Amino acid sequence: MNLGKTLFAQIMDFLPWKTFHRIVARRGGDKGVRTLTCAEQYRAMAFAQLTYRESLRDIEACLVAQAAKLYHMGFREPVARSTLADANELRNWRSWADFAGRLITQARALYAREDLGRDLSNTVYALDSTTIDLCLALFPWANFRATKAAVKMHTLLDLKGSIPSFLHISDGTLHDVHALDLLTPEPGAIYVMDRGYLDFTRLHALHLAGAFFVTRAKSNLKAHRVYSMPTDRKTGIVCDQRIALDGFYAKQNYLALLRRVRFNDPETGKALVFLSNQMTLPAATICALYKHRWQVELFFKWIKQHLRIKRFFGTSENAVKTQIWIAVSVYVLIAIIKKRLNLDASLYTLLQILSVTIFEKMPLQQAFPGGDCNMPEGVPCNQLTLFPI
Repeated sequence: MNLGKTLFAQIMDFLPWKTFHRIVARRGGDKGVRTLTCAEQYRAMAFAQLTYRESLRDIEACLVAQAAKLYHMGFREPVARSTLADANELRNWRSWADFAGRLITQARALYAREDLGRDLSNTVYALDSTTIDLCLALFPWANFRATKAAVKMHTLLDLKGSIPSFLHISDGTLHDVHALDLLTPEPGAIYVMDRGYLDFTRLHALHLAGAFFVTRAKSNLKAHRVYSMPTDRKTGIVCDQRIALDGFYAKQNYLALLRRVRFNDPETGKALVFLSNQMTLPAATICALYKHRWQVELFFKWIKQHLRIKRFFGTSENAVKTQIWIAVSVYVLIAIIKKRLNLDASLYTLLQILSVTIFEKMPLQQAFPGGDCNMPEGVPCNQLTLFPI
């Protein structure tokens, strides 16, 4: 039983701390540290994510208010906001990126058997980016526009479990299509992207690596039909064609045939044209795969609403990347806990409950809907009568 442990301590127990300490030692994170170790820094920042703290002063005040429980949460002493600010400023953000990558590997293994509903054996990824607006006066390093600063999160989302398998943080000037240069194509995987990633040189590199892609065609695409496959227009699929590119540079950059599927969306009435190098799947599956791309948009919306990545605790590039990577690791950690404990509640519900019960001492499963709420043996549960009869 975890009667003596707070919920926060039980959540932290799911982390692979041996791996964490190896990563920190490799990066020299605790070298010369006397007061706030990297493990304590991570706990403090994870606490801020789980309880929706808005500032360093907010973190300090809440932890001081629970001073009697800090030792059992993994803190040797109260966390000073100045010490935490210095740690975020100076300690290499790559330590947190490496640790988040380890958690992502664990989470993807847990969600590997999730079903997308299309009888696909391929791994399906959705690639997209989101922009986080910043103040140019406070974040001058985050180039974006003449009057605005921003950072971009380029994310490759594994659609089985909505786990980010790749994440790159850049300033706002990096164009989306350059994220393809950072990927290592996985043979047999399907990459679903919007029109911002339509670059035939890079798509041909995916094709040569044995990977597949599904994207939208631009209105000015120059191509001619080689032959057509039979379709059922009642399903909304107007045509399923094999095409060759006609553009001067396009046909030099992409030498193979492409698949073009035109689909009339019955819900919106819009005509959508998809391009792919996947020639064997049904045309309806190609359309459905692009519809699944919306999961990456929901992922961005979710983490912006429920994690602390829009208001930062520091203004340096290192502090911003530290906070984002720790936020991502907390998201993945909650996904791991949800799967290992077989919880039916959504990630949103889990975070909402944890935000108000983080200092409670009870078994973790009892805190969530559907958990075992029986009182453990040996714990008195008699309620005294206030007014005897």
